[in-house]
Amino acid sequence: MKRSPLGRIWPNLTAVVLFLFFVFPVYWMFATAFKPTGDIISENPVWFPTDATFEHFKTAMDADHFWTMVGNSITVTVCAVVLSLIIGVTAAFALARMRFKGRRGFIIGFMLAQMAPWEVMVIAIYIIVRDADMLNSLLPLTLFYMVMILPFTLLTLRGFVAAVPRELEESAMVDGCTRMQAFRRVILPLLAPGLMSTSLFGFITAWNEFPLVLVLNKEADAKTLPVWLSSFQTAFGDDWGATMAAASLFAIPILILFVFLQRRAVSGLTDGAVKG
Repeated sequence: MKRSPLGRIWPNLTAVVLFLFFVFPVYWMFATAFKPTGDIISENPVWFPTDATFEHFKTAMDADHFWTMVGNSITVTVCAVVLSLIIGVTAAFALARMRFKGRRGFIIGFMLAQMAPWEVMVIAIYIIVRDADMLNSLLPLTLFYMVMILPFTLLTLRGFVAAVPRELEESAMVDGCTRMQAFRRVILPLLAPGLMSTSLFGFITAWNEFPLVLVLNKEADAKTLPVWLSSFQTAFGDDWGATMAAASLFAIPILILFVFLQRRAVSGLTDGAVKG
């Protein structure tokens, strides 16, 4: 059946409107970061920065403890993602391939953990970390970030493992591989889309996490970039150019990672097909 012109236009028009709605705040953030202060405070909005300046970025990067917090954010985020992938892929293999008592309850427990709002557990987490004398440390942040993203990682990878035909694994074992070797050489390469999508989700979740680090880490040397960003306007008053530059610096790692992983991540979240 031929679609009417209206049927072809309205989906594209809706997509354009949604694109502009979501992209414009990001554009305005980056554009403001490059504008001179006079253009930022002008009564007439300057849509395109004509005299671009990097002064606001210099002001942001020269802020106290900036590079320390960059290192802290990268450390806890990468470690949390790597730990969640290691635990998640092995647990997903066990849930998809093995049958054991309590398996269904185990899966339901992870689903409930994924739906739980972590903000309501911040006080309980604070008490646990305080009693362990580990406040102002990166280790608790790493562990709790890993726990936050592990349910999504496990449930997503479980679907990918289940989609791999058992015959591939059995053929490898017939050819002399152990079960671990068959998993590493046959199944693991086929999980690449799932690993990409879950790692991207985990990185975004851990990189943006704010309430936990705000409560657990009070010392400046132990904080991460979300806390630094939240206090930026207070430190610089009404310096909106520096504030937008700080927000742009905070968003750049996620944008870069998404550009590199977006094709694999989208396929990992949508199809889960096995290619071979």
